[in-house]
Amino acid sequence: MDKKLLDILACPICKSPLRYFKDQQELICRADRLAFPIKDDIPVMLEDEARTLTLEETDALYQ
Repeated sequence: MDKKLLDILACPICKSPLRYFKDQQELICRADRLAFPIKDDIPVMLEDEARTLTLEETDALYQ
């Protein structure tokens, strides 16, 4: 994932910063508890494609 791209991407819903998780190939919005997938090094920033994180998943990712 390109560092420059990561610096400018924000959640398409709330505009919060996203955090990149390389192992899961996802960009996470903590505010909305959404995980946006990265497919072939391209972030899929569509709400319909994002998966909702449980509260436990969100807390575990940010510890």
